[in-house]
Amino acid sequence: MIVFDLRCANGHVFEAWFGSSDAFAEQRSAGQLACPMCGAADVDKALMAPGIPAKGNRRADLPSPQAVKAALATLASEQAKMLAKSNWVGGAFATRARAMHHGEEPDAPIHGQATVAEAKALVEEGVPIAPLPLPVVPPETAN
Repeated sequence: MIVFDLRCANGHVFEAWFGSSDAFAEQRSAGQLACPMCGAADVDKALMAPGIPAKGNRRADLPSPQAVKAALATLASEQAKMLAKSNWVGGAFATRARAMHHGEEPDAPIHGQATVAEAKALVEEGVPIAPLPLPVVPPETAN
């Protein structure tokens, strides 16, 4: 995993984790990135500077790498349990979620892919959705 500092068009800076530089480029070009603070889809890598400790921001104040690894492992395990009870619908996620919301399909737990614009439209229409905390790939691809 690689962590990047990202910046949206509105100037917000935030961190995001990717499997590789190519994964960042693919998700950005597919419109799958958005600023968590304002929702802007125009996101790019921010300039990165070395961390300079300040009062209250010392390395000792940060969780250990082992603690971070354990937390991510727990999160991944819980997400895997949730996904085991859900059906992968791939790029049809927005269409299927909307159809269930309107009663055109029976309710069922699903997960898949949606662009930032599709996700925003679903939320604006009142369709209940939630992002997954960790990236998910199609079932036939190793995660």
